[in-house]
Amino acid sequence: MRTRVRGWRWRRSALRRRSDVVEAWTVLVVAVLLMVGAPLAGATAGRWAHDDARAVAAAQRAERHHVRAEAVGAAPDMLPTVQSGRRHAYRATVRWTDPAGEVHTTRARVPAGTRRGDTVDVWLDSRGRTVPPPPNRGDVRRHSLAVGTYAAVGTAALVLLGHAVVRRVALGRRLAEWERAWARTGPEWTRRRA
Repeated sequence: MRTRVRGWRWRRSALRRRSDVVEAWTVLVVAVLLMVGAPLAGATAGRWAHDDARAVAAAQRAERHHVRAEAVGAAPDMLPTVQSGRRHAYRATVRWTDPAGEVHTTRARVPAGTRRGDTVDVWLDSRGRTVPPPPNRGDVRRHSLAVGTYAAVGTAALVLLGHAVVRRVALGRRLAEWERAWARTGPEWTRRRA
């Protein structure tokens, strides 16, 4: 019958080695880092990513403008319109009129299924080139959540990897200490009596 003694690494004992104490403190530090450090790293990285993504979105909204354009060329019919639940966008010719009354024509991404004469949203940069729309609040939130999650998981993985290394080193030292102790006491136990 096995009896497990809790906290034996913290108690004074002739069998306790220095490596046992190091391992006990390492477990305590790892627990604190996993409970406090990983979430804190994730929250900090997520907050930084949120601020950065909001700044990028604001800059893109300032340099891009939105126009309503009429599709004058249809999207290709031979390509699939839905793949894995997401609608594709295709390049088609669109036309719009600027506030000065000048008519512009360009190729822009339009949703699948757009027909000639449909009105579509087009984003343009300062040079009049078509660009993707700036990120919205949902995009910023998803980006922040992803960065925060990856940072927390990465921190936890790094802590656990460090703990595994420390345990391996502690085990090697513990075995070496036991080997030295056995070298001192082994001859007394195995001595033949004649």
